[in-house]
Amino acid sequence: MTKVTTGATMSLDGYIADASHGGFEHLFQWYGSGDVETPTANPEMTFRTSAASAHHLRELNERTGALVVGRRLFDMTNGWGGRHPMDVPVVVVTHSVPEGWERESESFVFVTDGIVSAIDRAKALAGDKEVGVNGGTIAAQVVEARLLDEVHVDLVPVVLGAGIPLFAGLTIAPMQLDGPFRVVEGDGVTHLAYRVRPAG
Repeated sequence: MTKVTTGATMSLDGYIADASHGGFEHLFQWYGSGDVETPTANPEMTFRTSAASAHHLRELNERTGALVVGRRLFDMTNGWGGRHPMDVPVVVVTHSVPEGWERESESFVFVTDGIVSAIDRAKALAGDKEVGVNGGTIAAQVVEARLLDEVHVDLVPVVLGAGIPLFAGLTIAPMQLDGPFRVVEGDGVTHLAYRVRPAG
C-alpha cells in the first residue's frame, strides 16, 4: 500500500511560516549551512547542507513518487517554473485549473473534486513509492480524511512567535503519533519522523 506522508521545516514553537506566509530566511537556513551539495531538478537550486542532512534529503527523494500541494503554494512558486525541484509529478488541489495550464501533464495534475481524489490520483502516479503532502490546510484535510500515515518534521532552532502551523485548521485534534522512529541530527536542524496512530 502506498504510504502518505506530510512534512515541513518547523520552528520550535510549531510554525511552518510566519503570519504573512514568510519567515523562510529563518526556517530554511539549514539548506545552506553545510558543504555537501544536493542538486535538484532546478539547475539554479542546489542545497548545501551537512552530510547528515544531505543523506536525509537523498533518502527522501528516493522514497517520494508524487506530491500533493495546495493552490496557494503552486501560485506562490509560480508552478516551480514548470517542474518541481524533486522531479516528481505534483497533484494540485484547486477549485479551478489555472489559466494557461493543462489539466494534466507530466509535471502537474489539477484535481478539482477534493482531497480524497487528489490522494487517489497521487497514489496512482507514485506507484510503490510514497506520496508527500505539503503542510498547512492541505495536510489538515488529509488528516481529517484519515489518509495520513506519517509526519516528518525538520525542526529548526528558531522561535517565530506566531504564524501558520503544520496542520492549519485541524478540527479533529488531538491527533496522536508514535515515535519518533527516525532522528537525524543535521547542522541547525533535527530531522524527525513519526507514525500517525490509527484512530480508534
